[in-house]
Amino acid sequence: MTNFLIRVGINAVALWVAALVVPGVDLAADQTTWTTKVVTIVLVALLFGLVNAVIKPVVKFFSFPFVVLTLGLFTFVVNAFMLQITEWISDAVGLSFSIDEFWWQAIGAAIVITLVSWVLNVVLPDDD
Repeated sequence: MTNFLIRVGINAVALWVAALVVPGVDLAADQTTWTTKVVTIVLVALLFGLVNAVIKPVVKFFSFPFVVLTLGLFTFVVNAFMLQITEWISDAVGLSFSIDEFWWQAIGAAIVITLVSWVLNVVLPDDD
């Protein structure tokens, strides 16, 4: 359970940093208080983790030839696609998360999320 909470926290921080750094990615932008912003960020992080756990393995399986052909760079496109799916679901649920364009904003956010998650995974302990 602790490992799950750490992963959700890492996703939340990575999504928050991506929303700060990448123009066109808005996360909890229309919320007024810090409490609602934090709750929105954590709920979007939970949703992003669920999308990564359920849909990403299937997409990675079918995109394996492209990942090999591009020496792994297509993984950023897969991650951006997971962000787009998260945006679509969060819009249906009523959470404040939007990405303006796929190519620059979603892929830029995927790169930032990957880097922030990697750094936080190195710094934070792992209970495995």
